[in-house]
Amino acid sequence: MTIAFTACIVLLLLLAALGMPIALAMIVSAIGYVALAGQDLSLPAEQMVQGLYDNFIILAVPLFIVAANIMNAGSISDRLLRFCVALVGRFRGGLGLVNVVANIIFAGMSGSAVADAAGLGKVIIDMMRKDGRYPPGYAAAITAAASTIGPIIPPSIPMVMYSLVSNTSIGALFAGGVLPGLLMGLVLMAMNYVAARRRGFGLDEPVPLREVPKLTVNAFPALLMPAILLYGIYGGVTTPTEAAAVAAFYALLLAAIFYRALSPRALYEVLRGSVMSSASVGLIIGGALIFNYIVASENVPAKLQGFIDTLNVSPLAFLLIVNALVLLLGCLLDASTIILVIVPLFLPTAKALGIDLVHFGVVIVVNCMIGLITPPYGVVLFVLNGITGIPLREMIREIWVFVGVLVLALLIMILFPGVVLWLPHALGYKS
Repeated sequence: MTIAFTACIVLLLLLAALGMPIALAMIVSAIGYVALAGQDLSLPAEQMVQGLYDNFIILAVPLFIVAANIMNAGSISDRLLRFCVALVGRFRGGLGLVNVVANIIFAGMSGSAVADAAGLGKVIIDMMRKDGRYPPGYAAAITAAASTIGPIIPPSIPMVMYSLVSNTSIGALFAGGVLPGLLMGLVLMAMNYVAARRRGFGLDEPVPLREVPKLTVNAFPALLMPAILLYGIYGGVTTPTEAAAVAAFYALLLAAIFYRALSPRALYEVLRGSVMSSASVGLIIGGALIFNYIVASENVPAKLQGFIDTLNVSPLAFLLIVNALVLLLGCLLDASTIILVIVPLFLPTAKALGIDLVHFGVVIVVNCMIGLITPPYGVVLFVLNGITGIPLREMIREIWVFVGVLVLALLIMILFPGVVLWLPHALGYKS
């Protein structure tokens, strides 16, 4: 490594350790790099502007954020939750099942784990805590774990980011996330069933069958959103970015006109919050684009590939090593940073080893979502702590078993690529 690159890495780590937002730390360290390397100081700004404005797919990110925020503010998530209670709430550990099923349905609309946790979290956790039916820590832990399904089943903001750095078809990535997302839901429901039996969680009062049709009709317009999105993308009607715009517009129609649950003042707050969230994500993407330019200038991917070639590892061993590293990094770094900065380092080697980049991308995104609930960084745990007041220590005590079953699901995806690739191949996407 050159002196300039070494100084850049040291400065990045130092600024991050001092608490500077990772996006700003990347930008400042990049400026330090070009200054030490004797390059034009305008390069960081040029790379950021060109990268952000030349990638049409990035537009999907703020649009999905708007759609998720409208659903949370416009009572759509509440209606879906009541439908799920009627559907599976009558079984043992029923509210735990409701939690997972609701997140699977909501996953087809939001594309964000944090949005799912914030939107459904407080309502379902309050339901689970009522009359002491479930321990608060358990209620928060299963909510956090279920929220990780959100960015796996399409649409998915992290997969949009991965598509940006890997030039992989976003349609293929979305299709590749469907079965893994359902697998994650299955293992979480199985874990909840085992916990309910072992810990004696009681049966919840079932919704009378006569009310099920009414609740289904009430939720049906919202349930149409995933179908509309998937038909638009895979039917060739819209691009994924256009589908994000359709999702935001449809959510606005439902909340403001059909359900009449979104006032002009609430819409203003939704748009204001969405702008702030989008700006934050945009800064991270911009910082990552600058940093990726530096990594390319230093020829780091080729050097890394050469080092791995000397180890003579198999594709499976490479996947296991990379995923173990990402699991560790997920305890400390934000998912966006891992996908935009760390993952591009491994893409040339993955290609050289013949690993399908759709398979690689989906398992990496699943891995990063597990990081969202893994202490000490676990950002979803902090979100739930903030909106429910449940102490972090109680959540952390309960979260490990859910992390364990999700890692098991991840291992299945790694060992059996067909879990990821069957649907993209069936839909005509080539590897």
